[in-house]
Order: sequence, then structure tokens, then C-alpha cells
Amino acid sequence: MSTISLRLPESLHETVRRLASKEQISINQFITLALAEKISALMTEEYLKERAKRGNRNKFEKAMAKVADIPPEDNDRI
Repeated sequence: MSTISLRLPESLHETVRRLASKEQISINQFITLALAEKISALMTEEYLKERAKRGNRNKFEKAMAKVADIPPEDNDRI
């Protein structure tokens, strides 16, 4: 486990303190979870961009042609 020194604006520190208390976790745990969520989001974005590069429009259209042409259920309408 590593230790870092982190400088936060007082307003951000107060917000973290309040939210961590509300969640009944430590400020350290709150910041660790927030950092993990951010890293996950960025890595997901990177993965999706790389995956999209391998996409094939013809294969997509062929797969979509197999989908039944029926209206959506009432609870699934936009």
C-alpha cells in the first residue's frame, strides 16, 4: 500500500468529508473508491474505442437484418 500527500481546496475537502460521513466510510476510502471509478471509466472508454476500430459495418447490418421488425413493448418505448 502506498501513501500520498494530497492538497485539496477546502471546499472540496469539506464536500468529501460530508459525503464520506454520509456513506459511513473514511475519507481515505471515499477518495480511493472515487479514483477507482474514474480509472474504470477511462479504461472502459479506451477499450470501447479500440473495440470500435475492429467493427465491420457489413457484419453489423447482416446481424441487424436478423432482428424481427416488430414494435417495442409499451414499457420499452422511447
